[in-house]
Amino acid sequence: MSEDSKKEILAGVDRPLRIGTRQSPLALAQARMTANALLSFHGWRPDQVELVPMIASGDKILDRSLAEVGGKALWTKELDRALGTGEIDCAVHSMKDVETIRPGAFILAAMLDRADIHDRLIGADSIEALPKGAVVGTASPRRKAQLLRERHDLDIRLIRGNVQTRLQKIEDREYDATLLAAAGLNRLDMEDVGIDISDEVMLPAPAQGAVGVESRTDDGHVRRLLRAISSTNTFRAVTAERLFLERLTADCHSPVAALATIDGTMVHLRAEILLPDGSEHVAGESSFETGDISAPRILADKLVGQASADLKAVFGR
Repeated sequence: MSEDSKKEILAGVDRPLRIGTRQSPLALAQARMTANALLSFHGWRPDQVELVPMIASGDKILDRSLAEVGGKALWTKELDRALGTGEIDCAVHSMKDVETIRPGAFILAAMLDRADIHDRLIGADSIEALPKGAVVGTASPRRKAQLLRERHDLDIRLIRGNVQTRLQKIEDREYDATLLAAAGLNRLDMEDVGIDISDEVMLPAPAQGAVGVESRTDDGHVRRLLRAISSTNTFRAVTAERLFLERLTADCHSPVAALATIDGTMVHLRAEILLPDGSEHVAGESSFETGDISAPRILADKLVGQASADLKAVFGR
């Protein structure tokens, strides 16, 4: 980028760009990734960005599943308030924690390059190696259903807290094992923690491994700044997964998985829906041109159409 272009982009910025984030170690690591991408692309000085950490409601409630107390909005509402009032200029999110339907005042302006999409097992060398009746901690209905599909004897229990807290609970033998996103562990420099589970066994959550940045819809200046660091392929893949999820009208109780990959102008989307106890699952896939917003929705309808009445009911059908 030329010096003139950089000056043009920076025109009107008379203070640091304020980046809102949850204050958990992983969220801060993702916010720093976003800040570093902006500094590098735009040639800014370090003092031209400022991280604004805040405690999310989801970080305060650790004794119940989020589905019981408000769902994914508990990860975003404090950041939404700050973004709406102008306290921050943008907000960094783990995309798998962002509701599929967002307020019109905000827009996803960027997504960083997607990281490892796999789930990682901590506490055993494989799902098969877990002892009979092993206690496995997870707060994810998807992971619970997929684990029970593979091993119906497992004792799946709620586990909450940040990555470090959950790992300590395994160390203290409160649980025999847990599952965490490989992307989060890698971003915390924990690449050697746990064993990756094949996505043929555990297809990931929609948008797993993706970091998104929201701005105010009417803030064209910040939107342009963020667009410069956005990954086109990640945006296309995550958009397809979220369209699939939106069509299902799934909530935090609904075990659902989806993964899109991009090859040139084509999207390949794999997805599955499950009963919470893993006793039934319906899987399918679809290939379509990027920009085709109907194909993910058609796949969602197809999977629900093949499901039993009990599985349909999980998705409000």
